Amino acid sequence: MNETAVRRLTGSAGIAAAAAFIIEVPLYFLYSGPPPDTNVLARLLIGILALVFLLVFVTAFRELVKAVSPENEWAGNLAFVAGLVYSTITLVSSGLEAGAVIAADRPIDPTITVSGTYILYGSIGRLMLALFLAAVGCAVSRTNLLPPWTVRSAYVLAGLNLAFVPSLFFGNTPAHFYAANGWGTTALMGAVFSYWTLALGISVRRSATRRAPGASSVVGN
Repeated sequence: MNETAVRRLTGSAGIAAAAAFIIEVPLYFLYSGPPPDTNVLARLLIGILALVFLLVFVTAFRELVKAVSPENEWAGNLAFVAGLVYSTITLVSSGLEAGAVIAADRPIDPTITVSGTYILYGSIGRLMLALFLAAVGCAVSRTNLLPPWTVRSAYVLAGLNLAFVPSLFFGNTPAHFYAANGWGTTALMGAVFSYWTLALGISVRRSATRRAPGASSVVGN
């Protein structure tokens, strides 16, 4: 697969993942009390699909870094591993929530009831996402494969995610901004990451169009 094709795949996967995340987040705010099972299961299914696209994105991004600058492959590998871990722990959290909702004989709010997800979605997720964003920023800055704004924004978002890591000390009330499962720790950071991924995906996709006429690099050679 040549570099242009990898850019297209990376961009398309990023856009798809972001679109699914953007659809998912508002579903958490439709009900003031325990939401119906259909709401919870629908948003979890959309989130799972988003994470599948994210896995494609981080895998393709690693190959893109390798194609553009083989000596910086380590940065692409770090972004891949961090993205893989983030996706895995979020999938586990989704599974725990879905299982609790399916087994319950009445509507429940899994963001409160399923305590095992508090720091998986919160502190652990924020730390892994910060590592992923920092690795993406590092890889792009060393290879110049995307515009400078992508580097700056990746580092800023990494710092913001790190700021939420200590939230596990501040209770478990979702209505609070800074809590283990607070809306700032989970929903806000998730939404910001979604729109950043959308912008990054569009940028990568456009770079494939600009490069297409003279592209000749082949991934895997």
